[in-house]
Amino acid sequence: MRERLVPHAVAATVTTVVLAPLALPGYVLRYDMVFVPRPALSWEVIAPATALPRAVPQDAVVALASQLLPGWLLQRLVLVAILYLAALGAARLVPTQRVGVRVVAALGYAWTPYLAERLLIGQWGLLVAYAALPWLVRAAIGVRDAERGALRRLLLAVAASAITPTGGLLALVVVAVLLVGRYPGATRTALTGVGTTLLLNAPWLVAGFVSTGSGRSDPAGVAVFAARAENWAGPLVALAGTGGIWNGQATPASRSGWLIPLATLLVLAVAGYGVPVLWRRWPRPVVGRLGWLAVASWLGAALGVLPGGAGLLGWLVTAVPGAGLLRDGQKLLVPYVLLLAVTGALGAERLAGRLATRFDLATGRVLLAGAALLPVAVLPDLAVGGAGRLRPVAWPADWETVARLVDERPGEVVSLPFQEYQSYAWNGGRVVIDPAPRYLGVSVLIDDTLRVDGTAVAGEDPRAARLRELLAAGEPVAAAGPRWVLVQRAAGPTRTRRRWPGCGPCTPGPSWRCTRIRRGVRRRGRATPARWAWRTCWPERWCWSSFLRALRDGATAW
Repeated sequence: MRERLVPHAVAATVTTVVLAPLALPGYVLRYDMVFVPRPALSWEVIAPATALPRAVPQDAVVALASQLLPGWLLQRLVLVAILYLAALGAARLVPTQRVGVRVVAALGYAWTPYLAERLLIGQWGLLVAYAALPWLVRAAIGVRDAERGALRRLLLAVAASAITPTGGLLALVVVAVLLVGRYPGATRTALTGVGTTLLLNAPWLVAGFVSTGSGRSDPAGVAVFAARAENWAGPLVALAGTGGIWNGQATPASRSGWLIPLATLLVLAVAGYGVPVLWRRWPRPVVGRLGWLAVASWLGAALGVLPGGAGLLGWLVTAVPGAGLLRDGQKLLVPYVLLLAVTGALGAERLAGRLATRFDLATGRVLLAGAALLPVAVLPDLAVGGAGRLRPVAWPADWETVARLVDERPGEVVSLPFQEYQSYAWNGGRVVIDPAPRYLGVSVLIDDTLRVDGTAVAGEDPRAARLRELLAAGEPVAAAGPRWVLVQRAAGPTRTRRRWPGCGPCTPGPSWRCTRIRRGVRRRGRATPARWAWRTCWPERWCWSSFLRALRDGATAW
């Protein structure tokens, strides 16, 4: 009974400590993490017409689940499941009978720089795959051992992982590597597993094929998304410690400590000491293949900073559609992180056994306790929502008014200021991806250009590129043919309320103005819709000016 309860207790404790701020009401809105009260399910969510399917089928799954649960509750359930299942999965995966070793594995996987950084950048869909990987590997071992129900558990883990393209791709590689081999029924099992995994990845694969975009990415993103040094030891050591994310604002402050590289070397040494134990307790083909996966994932993460790697990645993203998925290589570290947690726990067990033999049993237990607490000691600012950075806020009530107005007269919306990421005062100034596409039930056009430290990484959406060209040429927003222009005043200066004849209703709110563009209006002869909207609707003119100011001043939310 104790062996079963302790891992659950540890998983619950980790979840509570990390997600403590979510006890407050509201929504956590940070970078790519945007949950809204009732997201709309539309074809643009299922298969974006022009943009790359980065959030397919994630947004569609959230929209479906939100028909049953409010958004604030769904967000909490997802985040709790990530932390809880990551800790519990690692505890159950490690091949040992000692409860203390399972605790070391649980904390070694659920309290990592990788999890902290991806949580702080809001990529919860990727973390679903992170939490599912221990269960997937355990099920794959069960499949090879002809364990009853193992294939069903494996496919369930794959289905969870495939909520994002990166997670689905990782699951596909792991399944193909671990299931192919020599064991009873290997051919049939491998074909079933790999084939079903491909089908589970079909939503984003099909969406990518039917998109009218080219699927090729800006090579400037290779340098922007390359692994980043977090302290004096450089990016390679940061990756070895499961950190190194490209965005410094998603890096916990403790990662800059001068002792962190030494702690990383200690963990690597203990993990290496545990490899022979894993080699004895797991089937050797599984250990070997998982080891190669871990090495490959680390090399993939480091490719952008290795000699010649940036050039290779630059060629790939411009020549191969969809290869932009590989620019942010640090997110591929998941197999490496898992193997490091498992071998680290077994290395601690081996060391504890030696100390217990040489001294006494209590000495070995002290070492296991220290190994379990080491991740917390070197990364204390993951606690309490990343030291308070994951803090819920309430959606302004006028967002619901915008949704109602657009729903009454559906049509494409241009969201201004024309930038992908916004910073709102009501969100504590925290950066978040423009929520309009998820909040409104229609197609919303935002600029997918990413600006990082003065470098602009061009997006892949041709519609956004066309609107940028129109604005740069002095044309009004209406020239792009939208039905609505949403001006988010919380991200720009405040204007007085005003209505103009011949223009659709300029509906004001505390943090926005939503303007409907009328078409074919006559005044002093026939005027084109674009020219008429430009002459009479100050919101469009102000937004166009704001956009030019943003280009001139290099304004960015990053």
